[in-house]
Amino acid sequence: MVKPHFDYIIVGNGLAGLQLALSLSNDAFFKSKKIALIDPDHKTANDKTWCFWEKGTGKWDPIVSQSWTNSLFHTKGSTVHLNFNDYIYKSIRAIDFYNETKSQLEKKDNFHFIIDEVKQLSQDEIVKVIGRNNSYSANHVFDSRIPKEFSQGKTNHTLLNQHFKGLIIETQKEHFNPEVFTMMDYRMQYKNSTSFIYILPISKNRALIEYTFFTPFITEEDVYDKMLNKYIKDQLKIKQFTILDTEMGNIPMTTFPFEKYNTKQVTKIGTAGGWVKGSTGYSFKHTEKKVSKVIENLKSNRLPSEGLISKRFKFYDKIFLKVLHDENEKGPWIFNQFYEKNSSETMLRFLDEESSFKEELSIMISLFSGAFIKAFFKTL
Repeated sequence: MVKPHFDYIIVGNGLAGLQLALSLSNDAFFKSKKIALIDPDHKTANDKTWCFWEKGTGKWDPIVSQSWTNSLFHTKGSTVHLNFNDYIYKSIRAIDFYNETKSQLEKKDNFHFIIDEVKQLSQDEIVKVIGRNNSYSANHVFDSRIPKEFSQGKTNHTLLNQHFKGLIIETQKEHFNPEVFTMMDYRMQYKNSTSFIYILPISKNRALIEYTFFTPFITEEDVYDKMLNKYIKDQLKIKQFTILDTEMGNIPMTTFPFEKYNTKQVTKIGTAGGWVKGSTGYSFKHTEKKVSKVIENLKSNRLPSEGLISKRFKFYDKIFLKVLHDENEKGPWIFNQFYEKNSSETMLRFLDEESSFKEELSIMISLFSGAFIKAFFKTL
């Protein structure tokens, strides 16, 4: 069998793979490049919801399902009202993203979708891509598969699991304010862990309600169900509702050095490239920025992975994750300080890795505690 050769192969049609492919397809510089996207799945299911914030209008607005400019943060003793000012918090259903990006890419003659599972890469003068069904080759491969060393724990890294279950529910009566979403509600914690409710209201009688953990451990599905039902009945005072859809996931919040697995011919992307914000799990806008840098590097004949990771912000993430890992019960206090002591715009710039050192110093002072001092020196 003839081994098809491509200029670029993208392994995995997830958020990073499809954003990268779309950016390549929209740049005339890559018009002559032959590009393949390889994934075992057709991406026809709505398997997740992505949220992000940005100022004003953005290129993804045609598929944004909902947006907000105000939010709430609850602890057992206080409520913080967050006004995003110039920023807008936006939500995108995965199926809408998949359909939109695939429909645009399918119009390009130089892009090829291949249904196959990549099992192995072999790097020589070209990269050999061994799939379950066929073999391929490329000048460069963008690989979204997580290094096996991550799951084997072969490096000394901190890992928290951002694991969750969400329900889209519909009620007969109007229970929700579609103008305000709930960023975090800590009034119903699970065993003093960093665990909270996240609410995206879709209309006055429909919302996504998610129970989320930032913990070293994972849990059984019935724990989510118990906490979600208790919150809906006790906090929201909703007695009757219909479940329209569910979603579950586990996002690694980690200091694992994914970037060390980049080579001259293979660039790790998405979670496998360290593109997920370690301290929050947010990925949509971070991926957009990383893709933009990859495109810039390719056009300048630099390694695609050059300058993708900020050492300064990775250091901040390491301290934060160390505190939450070692003293997980402190999560509500940490986030309360973060949201109560800093302006919304400062927080969002910090989480976008666009803040000034002065702003970062102010945030560090607001979080000053024995736990952070210990984590700081452990990280050093």
